[in-house]
Amino acid sequence: MLEPTDAMILLVPVLPIAIWAALSDLKRMKIPNASVLAMAAVWPLLGWYLVPMSAWLWGFALMAIVFVAGFLLYLTGTFGAGDAKFGAAMAGLFVGGNIGEILLIIFVCMVGSLFIHRLLRSLPVVRNATPDWESWTKRRYFPFGLALSSIVIFYLLAAIWPQG
Repeated sequence: MLEPTDAMILLVPVLPIAIWAALSDLKRMKIPNASVLAMAAVWPLLGWYLVPMSAWLWGFALMAIVFVAGFLLYLTGTFGAGDAKFGAAMAGLFVGGNIGEILLIIFVCMVGSLFIHRLLRSLPVVRNATPDWESWTKRRYFPFGLALSSIVIFYLLAAIWPQG
């Protein structure tokens, strides 16, 4: 896992990009390509400074692996194209992390995002404040950008949090 200072450095650009992607997905059920490119730029621009060169290079390999997996999931209709691209763009940040902790964060964020989305969708005060959000009316679909953004934010926050 990243050192706390390294995670804080990454959180500075990642947080606004992740919020942007999540809100866009909630509103339009699309993650903008500009947010994907911005997230994809974080690893090449900062990763080399924060991790050893071999880990930095493995980050690119991880991004490619997640891109291929996301593309295959997109072809099956399981995943949206923006979700696949955004997942790949943020994948480099997870290099060297504890796989058990990462899987736990993924599970909690996926279930939590689904629960929170469905809860907020059922509240008239929220629906009235955001009447044009497509994610409220597309019953079959879920704005997975919300879950992906949560995953990367909570992963970095967990790296910052004192371990013991």
